[in-house]
Amino acid sequence: MMTPPETALGAEVEVPLSSTRSSPARPPRTVALSHAQCMKLLARNRVGRLAYTFRDAVDIVPLHYAYEDEWIYVRTSGPKLAKLRHHRWVAFEVDEIFDTYDWSSVVVHGAVYLLDRSSVVTETWETAVRVLQRHFPDAFTDRDPVPFRTSVFRIHVDSVSGRRTTPVR
Repeated sequence: MMTPPETALGAEVEVPLSSTRSSPARPPRTVALSHAQCMKLLARNRVGRLAYTFRDAVDIVPLHYAYEDEWIYVRTSGPKLAKLRHHRWVAFEVDEIFDTYDWSSVVVHGAVYLLDRSSVVTETWETAVRVLQRHFPDAFTDRDPVPFRTSVFRIHVDSVSGRRTTPVR
């Protein structure tokens, strides 16, 4: 059975425009965020995505994080830690999405520094724990909802860029 030409794959289909439109839609406005705006977005959120490579593969994982003084602190577990030991350079993204054309996004590039309680400067470990507990108060306590997340690392914000898109009304 033959497929009619108007529904065949690759065929163009004309979609009628609504007759109530008086003028064409205005495109959304996209602007770059300043360094300060990027830092504020990082500071007010708690979930981001870490992008990293290992051999010929790229992976992206969502993570809880805390931001302070040009550092992103993460508490985690799993196989990604072994991969990060070999490839320290990562990207970290945080988004705020309110609607299709109303969002902000920040991307950080930097190096991962794994913090092992026994091999780092005590002050660095204590800073990481303090920052994480400020945002996740039960972390490292008897009430910890994720006690299996025993590894901590931080990412230095070597470079950051951000964009914001808003609808034009």
